[in-house]
Amino acid sequence: MLTVAKKELKLVGLSVKYNLMKEMINRTSFLMNVIFMILNNASFIIQWLILFQLKKDIGGYEMNDVLTLWALTASTFGISHIFFFGAYHLPNLIMNGKLDAFLVQPKNTLLSICSSKSSTSAIGDLIYGYLVIIIFDFSIQRLLLFTYFTVLGGITLTAFSVIVGSSSFLFVRGDILADNLNGAMINFSTYPEGIFKGTVRLLLYTIIPVGIVNYLPILVLREFKAIYLVAVTVFAICLTALAFWVFQKGLKRYSSSNLMSARV
Repeated sequence: MLTVAKKELKLVGLSVKYNLMKEMINRTSFLMNVIFMILNNASFIIQWLILFQLKKDIGGYEMNDVLTLWALTASTFGISHIFFFGAYHLPNLIMNGKLDAFLVQPKNTLLSICSSKSSTSAIGDLIYGYLVIIIFDFSIQRLLLFTYFTVLGGITLTAFSVIVGSSSFLFVRGDILADNLNGAMINFSTYPEGIFKGTVRLLLYTIIPVGIVNYLPILVLREFKAIYLVAVTVFAICLTALAFWVFQKGLKRYSSSNLMSARV
């Protein structure tokens, strides 16, 4: 089992490396994508600086908390889109019967799909997250915890995308549902937890698990609490297992388009 896992992870790494090498053929375009994404994320700091001039805290978050929230959101988004960007194209592959090329490969189908694409601009998101942590509130413990939550968050975002994307096995336009839910994950994760109340707050810890991916890690980064660390870890493992199960169940309903194509 361990040998198989190592083999699959090695194949994922090679696939991502190949994707990035293709993008780096035009190095100017590659660097501009990364730099402009960093600047785009940094521009929102100005917005929050203005808001915090008017109010000491927003939803229980002070400026450093918001910076950490944005850093974590950007870095988890970066990890997911660098290594597993293909997961976000799953609805299109299902709807157009384009999974054939992945089904014939001698490796895990879902991992092959997820690692088939990489977003170069997401490198800027990942870098931005680390720059914020290093510049504004650096400590070795904080950096290690941030890295841990970044990796877990990236895996969880990908698993969530696979689950909602697999709705295309059931619905004709499942891509609309997937796009809206994936967008909601990112949009809600950039706002302090305290501004959400009642039903919306409940949704953010269940259907759209922003609370577990982003808000609990913020609490741990504020003041270390093992229970929250364990909760985030267990949730990431369970959601990933659920993503594989949902995809395999949905695959039984897949209709091939009989396209003659292959992936190297």
